[in-house]
Formats: sequence, structure tokens, C-alpha cells
Amino acid sequence: MFYERNIDHGYKYSLHSAELENTPTIKDLSVIFDPELSFSQHCKEKINKVYAMFEIIKKNFIYLSEEAFVLLYKTLVRSHLEYANSVWNPYRMGLIKALEKVQMRATKLVMKLKHIKYKKRLERLKLPTLRYRRTRGDMIEVYKILTESYCKSVNLELELHYSALYSCYLDH
Repeated sequence: MFYERNIDHGYKYSLHSAELENTPTIKDLSVIFDPELSFSQHCKEKINKVYAMFEIIKKNFIYLSEEAFVLLYKTLVRSHLEYANSVWNPYRMGLIKALEKVQMRATKLVMKLKHIKYKKRLERLKLPTLRYRRTRGDMIEVYKILTESYCKSVNLELELHYSALYSCYLDH
């Protein structure tokens, strides 16, 4: 995987005289990075993993109460969909909708709610949309940075220009 501008892509890497294949993606801490940083392959892999979890839930739990579903969903499903999402947060509508479709399908596992519209299912289960959770997480991180909540020895030094920040609000 190459993220720099001036790299000789024709260079061949080898290990014990065996030539290694160049790949366009790299996996680091279970996040798949591609050259465009679209994370589409990562999202697809996570969606497939979650659908496998659906099968486990369906095999082991014939009738799910709302409370049992929420507990299983949060631990076995949503945890996969949200792992490191501050890194791979999708910006393309196709991926955003594909991820939301997973939760939409998951909420249909509760038989009593199967025929109710998605928004009503979320209300009954007291679950927000995945997009809302990602946006909320980003806002929390921005707040922590602006209020200098992180340890100074670990945090990056950011130069904040409050006048520029507030002027955009004053102009409107």
C-alpha cells in the first residue's frame, strides 16, 4: 500500500529470496486501509462479519424479547460496526446506507417489531441510528480537544484560533 507521492511502485520486495506481492490495501488493528481512504472494503468486511453474528443469534435465540435483543445487539453486533470508527467513519452515502441497513435488518430479529417501521423500532428499542452515534462520537472528540481534556504529554499541540472560529458564527 502506498500513501506517499514519490514512491517507485516498480520496486520488488522479497523475503528469503521469495518475491512478495504488492497489495493495494493494508490491515492495521483490524482496519482495512485502501489507497483512496474510502474504507469500502473495511465496511464490507464488517457487514459480512455482522451478518454472521445474525446467524448465530437466530440459531440460538428463537424468541427475543426487546431487552434481550438490545443486550445481544450491543455486545455482538454494534461492537463490530463501531470498532475504530473514528478512523474509518464513512463519508460516502452508499456506505452510510449500507451500514444503517445492517441495523435496520438487526432490529427485525425481534418478532414483535418486525412489521413496524424502522424509526419506530429504534424508538421502542431506545437505539439511535448508527450515523447519529458516529456524529455524536466525533462531536465528543472535538469537545475534548477544544477543552483540552486530553493529557498534555499525549495530546498533539493544536493551535486554536478562536477569532476565526467565532467569526464564522457572527457572519451568519
